[in-house]
Amino acid sequence: MDDLYREYILEHYRQPHNKGDLEHPDRFAAYANPLCGDRIQMGVRLEGDCVVEVRFNGSGCAISQASASMLTDRMCEATLEELAAITKDDIFEMLGVSISPARQRCALLAWEVLRKGILGQPEEDDDEAS
Repeated sequence: MDDLYREYILEHYRQPHNKGDLEHPDRFAAYANPLCGDRIQMGVRLEGDCVVEVRFNGSGCAISQASASMLTDRMCEATLEELAAITKDDIFEMLGVSISPARQRCALLAWEVLRKGILGQPEEDDDEAS
């Protein structure tokens, strides 16, 4: 089963969904993982509290880029409240494979952009993703 999910991750890495720049986003944020150099920037266009368009751009490993692709798929047509309810565990489940502690920051980078930058949620204890 892990092979299927690994291929799914590679497919999102090779052919990412929602990749590109969004002109005149309502909200925009960018973050980098200083440990490995992965970078993600994300812009969203809103109608009320609903995401009507999302784009990300960045560079990095297959895990960080695939995670951004999968997360932006989930963000389309979601409300800000629904996005605020997404957890670390949801991201790991979406990826479908065990993520080693060393790679968790890569997997969670797009989620951090969403949570801290787009939604403006406060910092939380990041011990699990160290």
